[in-house]
Amino acid sequence: MTLTGKDLISTKDLTREDYEYIFEITKRIEGRNAQGLTHVLPDRIIALLFFEPSTRTRLSFSTAVKRLGGETIGFSGEEATSIMKGENLADTIRVVEQYADAIVIRHPLDGSAKYAAQVANIPVINAGSGAEEHPTQALLDLYTILREKGTIDELTIGLIGDLRYSRTVHSLLYALTNFDVTVYLISPPLLKLGESIKGHLHEKGVHFKEFDNLADCISELDVLYVTRIQRERFVHPEEYLKVKDSYKINMKTLSNAKENLIVMHPLPRVGEISHEVDNTSHAVYFKQVRYGLYVRMAILSMIFGREDRITG
Repeated sequence: MTLTGKDLISTKDLTREDYEYIFEITKRIEGRNAQGLTHVLPDRIIALLFFEPSTRTRLSFSTAVKRLGGETIGFSGEEATSIMKGENLADTIRVVEQYADAIVIRHPLDGSAKYAAQVANIPVINAGSGAEEHPTQALLDLYTILREKGTIDELTIGLIGDLRYSRTVHSLLYALTNFDVTVYLISPPLLKLGESIKGHLHEKGVHFKEFDNLADCISELDVLYVTRIQRERFVHPEEYLKVKDSYKINMKTLSNAKENLIVMHPLPRVGEISHEVDNTSHAVYFKQVRYGLYVRMAILSMIFGREDRITG
């Protein structure tokens, strides 16, 4: 398996063997605590084009590039770019590829990452495309599950919150079709998973159930993946207000959970997980951030065909 010279737009493009190989390289990097690897990409410049707000993903990619010895260029927000003068996305991509060896893009519109990959002659990594997908988040989510549970297969995984608009949920579900899991989809009716993705799960033979109430299934879960209700995805504010406080994960919520349940979150959280959960053995959402650095280092090294430089 190789990612050399390839785009990473959707988790649907990856096989189980791809995931396993990515995790193998990630484990090597984790074993070195991301240290002493500046010889991997010393001659590479990565453009980070973030048209939409980001903390973890942007800083994670920036840190990953620098830990591998590369450099970054780019922007966070459109305000200081020629987009404010009316430049279209295609022209922005064509300009940036003259400066960089790969592009990491986050954009609020569906289809933007795929379009950028079609325009660019260098590899493009999707760091969040509208409400569609966020593949590197799914990869770090899977790696977190693997590290914390020792396996991904034969687990019951609950996803709760905004299943309609959450691109992290969509990418994770596509990725989970490569593993032997049971999926519980927990959301208010307004935010249920779209029919097309449920159809994909059916097609791939993934066993899943839908719930409105977490209490009805929490005792069966090995993993609880929590997402915030994304205000920015709602066209009508009154719809957001109807569902914004649908779920609250606290110690009372977890009283009937398995002792070894892990609680995950792509972050940021805006109240859906109480801070009292942070210091319990259930909470792994800050570990996810660290695992994300290792995963993105692995992906970057593989896209440039340099993973053989990572030993140990």
